[in-house]
Amino acid sequence: MRIRLFLTLCLTLALAGCAASHDGPANGERLTAETAAHATQGVEARPTGQPAPEATPSPLKLEALRGETNPGRPLIMVHYMPWYQSREYSAAWGWHWTMNHFNPNEVNEEGRRPIASHTYPLTGPYDSSDPHLLEYQAMLMKISGIDGVIVDWYGFESFWDYGKINASTHRLFDHIQDAGLRFAVTYEDRTVQNMLENGHPNVRDARTHGGEVMQYLQEHWFLEDAYLKAAGRPVLFVFGNPPYFSSDQDWSTLFSGLKVQPLLVTQDGRLVSAAESSFPWPPMHLSGGGDLPIAVVERYLDAFYAGASGWDFTVAAAFPGFHDIYAEAGVGPSYGFLDANDGGTLAFTLARALESDPDVIQIVTWNDYGEGTNIEPTVEYGYAYLEMIQREIIRLDGGGFPFTPEDLAIPLRIFEWRAAVEGSPQANALLDNAVTAVLAGRTDLAAMILEEIDRGDWEQ
Repeated sequence: MRIRLFLTLCLTLALAGCAASHDGPANGERLTAETAAHATQGVEARPTGQPAPEATPSPLKLEALRGETNPGRPLIMVHYMPWYQSREYSAAWGWHWTMNHFNPNEVNEEGRRPIASHTYPLTGPYDSSDPHLLEYQAMLMKISGIDGVIVDWYGFESFWDYGKINASTHRLFDHIQDAGLRFAVTYEDRTVQNMLENGHPNVRDARTHGGEVMQYLQEHWFLEDAYLKAAGRPVLFVFGNPPYFSSDQDWSTLFSGLKVQPLLVTQDGRLVSAAESSFPWPPMHLSGGGDLPIAVVERYLDAFYAGASGWDFTVAAAFPGFHDIYAEAGVGPSYGFLDANDGGTLAFTLARALESDPDVIQIVTWNDYGEGTNIEPTVEYGYAYLEMIQREIIRLDGGGFPFTPEDLAIPLRIFEWRAAVEGSPQANALLDNAVTAVLAGRTDLAAMILEEIDRGDWEQ
């Protein structure tokens, strides 16, 4: 048994090393197990950012943005919420699972915990700082062909749950880079207003704090190779138009101390000229709090893409539907309902996004369970949404994509084994190598390792 395990590990490392001849990683890859450290050389390289130009070139649509590994197609990135806390990991359930109404400490007759969602993640309710959960999510994205994440970010201050969200974001970006994926930030600038109105002592002047936020982004993420860039400029999304820093002077002040001015992308229109692009969002404001017909969605998207057609950098959106739980939780009235139509809504909006020939397609969302826009695998729809994206990636890339729909089940097996063998260095070393094999595109090898673990050979 031990000989077979040894050979399996050697094969994992050897194949990973061979893969480096295609796209060797940039420095700083992070796999913690010593047995897997060398194997990271085989993980698909982190996309290399472009150096800061002395002057901003135009147009902004560059092959470097679309990526050497993704020629001729837009990047597909998921809007990601890093705001969940679980009792097992953080000692208490966070608001986004409970909304001060649901009690995840209970377990119903189906073995599920009541949470603020109409769907239930395959992992159960989780913690956004759990490294095993983040490893699972990054593998799923890699296998489905998703190019990266656009994280909903609330700044770095320890106010409400903003500090926890920031810590989870740092951990997520580590795993995203380990998987050879890209990342970007959607800044929630309304947080400044919340802190000022509630007397947070660290925030006394809005623009001063906004400048500190930009410096933080530059110090930690903007200059990373894996950060989404256009013509060497980090792309900064802002949720809203934006809602708080609403003048050009605001953004001129905020960006004044940065080495490279970010490319500002706002929501639903460029309402400040400092914004060079915009991104669409599920238009629930058109629902009147009731059902939103797909024909209304189509008109909204048609108008948005027509207005964006002359921009140098364009962002499209695809979404599976909308089914919030706010009314049931007593948080407030519902924003309305957009029928998922058994996957038809995601298929339609993804097709419409591709027709607009964007630089980036933002999937709305990976995991906003409270609003029901999640595509992360759940009990109710399984892997259907990720399979749909994977099929589209295979079509767009024209062959060579190393994953299949069956591979999507592997990350959950690894996640479940992580919990089962938490105290075993031997088993976790094998799991580290299974993860390395997945990220190197060798799910056949990962399956072999998991079979060894299933048989309990690691205990010998």
